[in-house]
Amino acid sequence: MDQSLRIIVADDEPDMQQYFRKILPRLGHQVLAVAGNGRELVELCRRLQPDLVVTDIKMPDMDGIEAATQLYRERPVPFILVSAYHDPETIRRAEAEHILGYLVKPIKQADLGPVIALAWRRFEQFEALRQEAADLRQALQDRKMIERAKGILMKQARLDEPESFRRLQKLASDKNLKLVEVARIILTADEALRPSESA
Repeated sequence: MDQSLRIIVADDEPDMQQYFRKILPRLGHQVLAVAGNGRELVELCRRLQPDLVVTDIKMPDMDGIEAATQLYRERPVPFILVSAYHDPETIRRAEAEHILGYLVKPIKQADLGPVIALAWRRFEQFEALRQEAADLRQALQDRKMIERAKGILMKQARLDEPESFRRLQKLASDKNLKLVEVARIILTADEALRPSESA
């Protein structure tokens, strides 16, 4: 993996903490901090904003899955779970979208590298899709606003649809504004000029 990631690790076993401190730099990553329990993990992640988190599941003061869920609500970050357990209930709880890797102890360096690389790649793909969906939602909202402004122009200036759209485009061009910004101005003006209902 070419990219060096800033990683926070959480495990309540000192030998595992030491293992991650030693192995992750060998894989080209930076260990930002090591937490001994779930609550500490949440605090460290909020403060240090890591690229990726590797956490044990069974820990005191909140387990790794709970901590991951809480943190993901605040800021998307990929999680890799580490556990000595792989019972069906634990696996089911680990199926959340932000859990992008699962390793069963004992962990080998040869397993950790590929899991981190894959988790990071998947995370980037998810984030790109999320952004695309947000952009599409925004485009749809903009389109609705432009349609409403066009309707106002058609009614107020007695224009047909193509002409009202041309008028919007010309205004945008003359004022060096985006089409949606002109639409917003028209909608605001229309609202301001509408007779008050209490009158």
